[in-house]
Amino acid sequence: MSISLRQLQYVVTVADTERFGLAAKKLNVAQPSLSAQIAECEAELGLRIFDRGRNGAQVTPLGQDVVRRARTILREMDDLMISAKGRRPFDGQLRLGVLPSIGPYILPNVVRRLHQDHPNLRLVLKDENTSALEAGLRDGELDLIISTPQDHPNTLQTPLFSERFWIAFALDDPLADMTGPVGMTDLKDKILLTLDRSHRLSRIVHDLASDCGASISADYTGSSLDTIRLMAATGVGVAILPEIYTAAVGVHSRDIALRPLNLPQAGRDLALIQKRRQQPIFGSDILAAALIDEAAAILVA
Repeated sequence: MSISLRQLQYVVTVADTERFGLAAKKLNVAQPSLSAQIAECEAELGLRIFDRGRNGAQVTPLGQDVVRRARTILREMDDLMISAKGRRPFDGQLRLGVLPSIGPYILPNVVRRLHQDHPNLRLVLKDENTSALEAGLRDGELDLIISTPQDHPNTLQTPLFSERFWIAFALDDPLADMTGPVGMTDLKDKILLTLDRSHRLSRIVHDLASDCGASISADYTGSSLDTIRLMAATGVGVAILPEIYTAAVGVHSRDIALRPLNLPQAGRDLALIQKRRQQPIFGSDILAAALIDEAAAILVA
């Protein structure tokens, strides 16, 4: 058996991007070379890791276990190198920017885990809207950000998770008499509550309103998801909430009803983002893995 760590890295990157071409670009290697290495790895294992088709590269059922084990091996190797070289992840300090619609709900356990594993790490957190995160990363005030990838072009991005949106409404709203996901016709003429325009979430909700014949509240835009949830409870409109927030906080609220949105555009992707550089920030993979694990735990709960 002669599978290399580089081949395992190729396998994980293809699994993450679901595209051989995108993975090759991310790894800065030629696509034929990457494909050959993946094929060699599959030959060594005697199984097919990826199904290739028009929709990209999808991990096969047997390949799922290979990818999971490859992630573990690569993570253990990173820990070994850290221990052997006496290096500290993030050089002992990390300035992390995060969307306020994500940070308070996913970071507490991640921060606790980082402190436990790296007690010397000094973590500086900043909740900022999308445009402020972009400026902070560009100007060097932030090392890493957790944000929507399409808002930060020409950066190094590690996909974290995708989430759909839910709708929160007062208990006496007509929607409370219905069951199942909320569709396009159910939102017609509804007043939608959201954050201000500096947030990507707000722009998505404005697009939803346009598509569904709804309107955005002219009297109020929230500064936090908690606030727009409370406004929804009063019946002045319905709040559009991300799934992470709904799973972590919303389901425990007794003053609102919650239902998922059944609309193709009602969701968003999140990524860990840093400037493009010769080498990623040392330790950023550790943070990404912790964020992915925490998001999975919240969304499954």
